Amino acid sequence: MSRIHVCSMFRVADVAKASGARTLVSLINGDIQVPRPAAIPPARHLLVGISDITAEMEGQVLASEAHVVALLDFVRLWDREAPLLIHCFAGVSRSTAAAYVSACALSPQLREDELAQRLRRASPTATPNARLVALGDKMLGREGRMVEAIERIGRGTDCVEGEPFAIELH
Repeated sequence: MSRIHVCSMFRVADVAKASGARTLVSLINGDIQVPRPAAIPPARHLLVGISDITAEMEGQVLASEAHVVALLDFVRLWDREAPLLIHCFAGVSRSTAAAYVSACALSPQLREDELAQRLRRASPTATPNARLVALGDKMLGREGRMVEAIERIGRGTDCVEGEPFAIELH
């Protein structure tokens, strides 16, 4: 069984060590230095330089189709021998969206609602970035079902930093 772990930038080293993750996705503003644990080789680390926004904003980087293509291409190469770790700054929005999009891509047999519910059960604070979810939905041909499923689980509880969590894929 495959597992995707999600955390904030500040917990990457601890979660990587505890989970045994050997593949890492960082979704973070381009000017922030990203910690990469020594156990994760550079070739197994994807850096996606985007801001946590859902509409154009001066001085910020809005997620684009190219960013989601990079994410999907990378996670599809994940060997699943060890967990995948996805993080953003706080572990609440970009990383939870990327985990959801990845889960939908890697488990096409599972319904969007089921994966969204798994996300909510695992993290009461998850508030997936709507832009990333919408782009993933379009690219995966899910015809709006991913967006609707995330809308149904609603915004997570407010927090400064999300607690690390994992979702299982079948």
